[in-house]
Amino acid sequence: MSTSQKITQFEDLGRINYAEAWQYQEKRFQEVVTVKESNRKSTDKATTPNFLLFCEHPHVYTLGKSGKDSHLLINEDLLKAKGAEFHRINRGGDITYHGPGQVVAYPILDLDNFRLSIKTYIHSLEEVIIMSLKHYGIDGYRSPGATGVWLDVDHAVKARKIAAIGVRTSHWVSMHGFAFNINTDLNFFDYIVPCGIQGKAVTSLEKELGRSLPMEEVKELIKEQFTTVFGMQLDN
Repeated sequence: MSTSQKITQFEDLGRINYAEAWQYQEKRFQEVVTVKESNRKSTDKATTPNFLLFCEHPHVYTLGKSGKDSHLLINEDLLKAKGAEFHRINRGGDITYHGPGQVVAYPILDLDNFRLSIKTYIHSLEEVIIMSLKHYGIDGYRSPGATGVWLDVDHAVKARKIAAIGVRTSHWVSMHGFAFNINTDLNFFDYIVPCGIQGKAVTSLEKELGRSLPMEEVKELIKEQFTTVFGMQLDN
């Protein structure tokens, strides 16, 4: 495999409206797909680009294709009162919350470049978060039958989710990604059934450690784990 295939352009979009970030994702996604489609028709094949986007969103709830409207527990008026938006989107999964103090990662990758199946890709996203948690002395786990990263997953009462994953793939290109709770206001999760799973708590790195974390510190750590887990070379 050529090293150039794993070169990934990194962009930190900062705090950005969800719809604007989604539109930007679609633009980058189409760039990758266009190159792949062109390669199928040509003997002179170009290397497809890969992108890794980080951002934070203002308060917003997003509902995936398999989600239920009933998992949003507040009406439009209360949404506005909370300063939150709601979007139905084209990723897999159910409902989740994005907001300040959360690292949202959108890898837009040609999975052929990394020789990943969709299952292995999601497993790798989980591994990025698990390894990042380990840096802070926290053990993160996968939960059978559910994507994302959990703490105390085998304890029915204590189990709590620290990161949600929801992706879309087409033409073997990924978009959307994960939301990792760092200094997140967890009260906003009270207004949804997180990821459609009843009775499970949500947590953050701040809550687990008892202190606020510098967001830039955590972002750098996550970037390092992406390079380790995916073998990617980040180009800033």
